[in-house]
Amino acid sequence: MSLITDIAKSAADAAKTLALLDTATKNNVLTAMAKALRENVDPILQANEKDLAHAKIAQLSEAMVDRLTLNAERINAMSAGIETLVDLADPVGEIRDLGQRPNGIKISKMRIPLGVVCMIFEARPNVTADAGALCFKSGNGVILRGGKEALQSSLAIADVLHQVLRAFNLPTALISVVPDPDRALLMELMQQRGLIDLIIPRGGEGLINFVTDNSKIPVIQHFKGVCHLYVDKEANVEKALNLLINGKTQRTGVCNALEALVVHQDIAEEFLPKAAQALQSRNVKINACQQSSQYFENPTVLKDDEFGEEYLCLEIAVRVVKDLTQAFEHIDKFGSNHTEVICTENQETATKFQQVVDASVVMVNASSRFSDGCELGLGAEIGIATTKLHAYGPMGLESLTTEKYLVSGDGQVRA
Repeated sequence: MSLITDIAKSAADAAKTLALLDTATKNNVLTAMAKALRENVDPILQANEKDLAHAKIAQLSEAMVDRLTLNAERINAMSAGIETLVDLADPVGEIRDLGQRPNGIKISKMRIPLGVVCMIFEARPNVTADAGALCFKSGNGVILRGGKEALQSSLAIADVLHQVLRAFNLPTALISVVPDPDRALLMELMQQRGLIDLIIPRGGEGLINFVTDNSKIPVIQHFKGVCHLYVDKEANVEKALNLLINGKTQRTGVCNALEALVVHQDIAEEFLPKAAQALQSRNVKINACQQSSQYFENPTVLKDDEFGEEYLCLEIAVRVVKDLTQAFEHIDKFGSNHTEVICTENQETATKFQQVVDASVVMVNASSRFSDGCELGLGAEIGIATTKLHAYGPMGLESLTTEKYLVSGDGQVRA
């Protein structure tokens, strides 16, 4: 048996043991995991230093290094996310009554785990803790295949979680890390149909496309985040400025950061000079349409078909539109179904924006940076689905389950 097949089979076997755990036991394990992460900050950071040293040699991008970097605050955030999961309802076993048929049989649906989830990710060591905890509470085994840039950090985090699993006499295969980043093993992993039930890739566009093209297992895409802020003609200018600066500069190398600003022409003359000053003072590079370029100092002027970039740095695209309809057309063409924001004081316009725009999260007068599982009350997230296979948007506990039919009768047979 190969290494990958052994890992997949062990994870599938281990997942069956979760069916025997009640919610209270699962919560006790998660509480212990959160505590153990806080108590093991030093060894995790030591492992992360090794990854960061390799990242420097490999000259990884600033965005990737930001995602890779751990510190005490970020480890504490991992723990806090797990503790939030403890307080959330356990979806496993929930029953939805569908009523009774004329012949007397009773129909209901029970929420059940997916089985084994495989995470394929790049420089995000926090995925190890987030995915491990989410899959554990939702009754799934998880296989984590991180890129070589995050391997030491992921192994260190998994080791802490394994200590807790062993303390509760549970198999460590419930949270499995592929210890070798060899691409050939990745290919083999994606062929484990029958042992792995779902693959979720998190990373750059190249990784997402590679997994989608080569997997024999269903894939939920966590695609790039080309997130727009649309400043409506009836926007509050100060609110719009705050949303712009927070969304673009609070943390740049993440998928819920703003990458584009779309402004109604009726408010452009009032808003854009202030936006230009605020962005310039924060060293944000501007890529502007011809109409908006007059408000900025030395912008790169974009043609109409040159929008849609995910910059992941202090850089943004700006476009002026004539009306709401043109804003819809721009977002539909250049967005990535991730997160879209409108700033407006007109409730009718806000409602129309939320109804029409096709994105997994559509916000009114709130920063795009809130498009996050923790911020939306999910505790943690295993990814933000930008496809529509059973889940759309931040994926929490319920997104890691499905439903089976329960049918109860009293000897009925079909005529």
